[in-house]
Amino acid sequence: MADPTAMPRRRFLVAGGAAGVSAALLTTGQAGAWSGTGGGPPAHTRFQDTGNTVTLTVSPTATSPGYTVAVSKAPFLITTRRDGRTVLQTTAGADDASGPAVFRTASGSSAAATSVLRATWHDGVLDLTLATTLPGSTVAFRITPAAGRYRQTWSVQGPTAAAQVTGNYLVASAGHWYGQGEAVTASGGPYEEQPWPLDSGTVRDTTMAPAEYLITEPFWFTERGTGLWVDTEDVMDVSMNDVRQGVFGCTLTQSSAMDSTVFVERTARDVYEDYIAITGTPAASDATGTQYAEPLWNSWAQFYTDVSQDSLLAWAKGLHDAGVPGHTVQLDDGWMSHYGDFTFNSKFPAPKAMSDEIHAMGYDFGIWVTLWINTDADNFAHAAEHGYLLRSQTDPGQPGLVTWWNGTAGIVDLANPDARAWYVGNLRSVQQTYGVDGFKFDTRFFDETCAPYPGYTALDYIALGAQLCDQFDLQGAGVRIHWTGSQKYGFVTRQVDKGTSWGSLRAAVAQSLAISTVGYPFVETDMIGGSLSQTPPAKEVLVRWAQAASLMPLMYSSTSPLGVSNAAGSRPYDQETVDLYTAAVTTHQRLAPYIGAQVRRAVRTGEPIMKPLFFNHPEDRATYTIDDQWLLGDSLLAAPVLGDQKRRNIHLPPGRWFDVRHKRTIRGPADLTGYAADLHQAPVFVLLGTPDSGPLISALSR
Repeated sequence: MADPTAMPRRRFLVAGGAAGVSAALLTTGQAGAWSGTGGGPPAHTRFQDTGNTVTLTVSPTATSPGYTVAVSKAPFLITTRRDGRTVLQTTAGADDASGPAVFRTASGSSAAATSVLRATWHDGVLDLTLATTLPGSTVAFRITPAAGRYRQTWSVQGPTAAAQVTGNYLVASAGHWYGQGEAVTASGGPYEEQPWPLDSGTVRDTTMAPAEYLITEPFWFTERGTGLWVDTEDVMDVSMNDVRQGVFGCTLTQSSAMDSTVFVERTARDVYEDYIAITGTPAASDATGTQYAEPLWNSWAQFYTDVSQDSLLAWAKGLHDAGVPGHTVQLDDGWMSHYGDFTFNSKFPAPKAMSDEIHAMGYDFGIWVTLWINTDADNFAHAAEHGYLLRSQTDPGQPGLVTWWNGTAGIVDLANPDARAWYVGNLRSVQQTYGVDGFKFDTRFFDETCAPYPGYTALDYIALGAQLCDQFDLQGAGVRIHWTGSQKYGFVTRQVDKGTSWGSLRAAVAQSLAISTVGYPFVETDMIGGSLSQTPPAKEVLVRWAQAASLMPLMYSSTSPLGVSNAAGSRPYDQETVDLYTAAVTTHQRLAPYIGAQVRRAVRTGEPIMKPLFFNHPEDRATYTIDDQWLLGDSLLAAPVLGDQKRRNIHLPPGRWFDVRHKRTIRGPADLTGYAADLHQAPVFVLLGTPDSGPLISALSR
């Protein structure tokens, strides 16, 4: 079986000016929504106006089901049906804050479309003129049907311009909801909670945008085979059960028009595939076969910023001597003299000797870097003087200053060719001087408070960031790049920091599913055992996290199973911890050929590597709420223990499943109640009758 290292490294050529960057992005408007699988014009659409309701009936095609869009005139609401069943419905336009088209004026007045004044069907589009609660203003609302989807575009007409626009949907109309990526919640998400499905919790992200640090997408899909994509680069305010219980709402906070696509397919997986046809599939994976097979060891959770040359070397030597596998020792935050200066501080008196010693142990060596340059850094004055930093929106003559978790900084402007060359030159110099093999990029490439370089947009900085990062080995740490079209870059996606509790482990698993199913297949949890400056994880949490991560695409490690001591506390571990952690890594190594095949498949098709059970078993209703099991590829079902327990319940979907631990075959669907799994065991099942069945059983039974 071929090694993923054989995949060519991606190279993105960004031409001068915005035109070149836009060409590298797929989301250059809605045209992409009508190309690809299932997106062509429908074979036939029938229009009907019954007086109270306007209806569009779209005929099925060979690749997509038919559907009906019914527009109630008063109050204004839109109901989508498939096979006579409601699969998505908006709220009704009954007040200033409800309905499919809600808006706010520059003066702060709220208003909404309430009823249909006029409906016209022509040239394959339905044009609606809508009355609103704002005197003198109407809404022009257009619906353009196609096979498997329809587009909605609307804007406010009249003397008062809209400053922001909102669409609202009834959550229950579509069953369970998924998508979005990392979810902000009042109960600690995305750091310690990730609702799966989304509607099982309360979600509110008021700063969702391409430049957001979180991995988010303006895309949602549902249990009933519908989905929503909002085509925007604006900052969004997204709410699920928060602003109003039972309502999903998305607001474009600085826009006067809404442009969205509603998908209508048979299954949730079909909707995912429609979206990937728009975003594009990965050009390649940025990680090597070794980086998939063994953990990356990053210093963050072991030391936080208190890391030193002596402590880093002692940590690496301990792991090496204990025989815990790993491909790279990566020095995280805590080495720079100032943030933005590429010089080591006094805790690292001999960086080259440190690098040489790490290499002598058989590891690659990497360091943490950022595009934030703090105002107290030596490089800040130089970068500001030469125009290397993003400019302030309000005072273009000055650098735009942003606040991040390590202070106040400017951001290197990657659209400025001179700034980009200067920054890359610094990285190359560090590599050559100190023997650095690669980098962990931990940064934002743009901030909405800054002004983009002339001729560029905020969205262009995603392509610029991808181009920058692709010049270097990211060592399995990937980079946090997201938004529609970023899927094609193929970077490993690491989660935002997690806590060190059982709840954080469960959140990490659900979040991997969430990220995978918005188009980022090369996913890894936060560092095994968590971080977030919390008390180091208990032995059981660390072991169970390692077992769960071993059944995912990549393993991202920090907390040593030999013990940890940092500013948040100390925790010794025993030899059993080392043995069980090493056993989990060994399992992952044995799965490497299978994972490599899934990587190549993801590059070809965009298929998630780690995916929910309902992707492959849509008719099994029990699978839509399972947040602690997943499929790795098509043939391996993972059901590790994610709590302080030695037994768990397991659901097996249809098929013949080989129980690896008990060496028995179980025919699904089946519910295994109280399945015994002590700390030495992570339950796994292999689907029989596939080409992977034999090799997987052999790998997992050793």
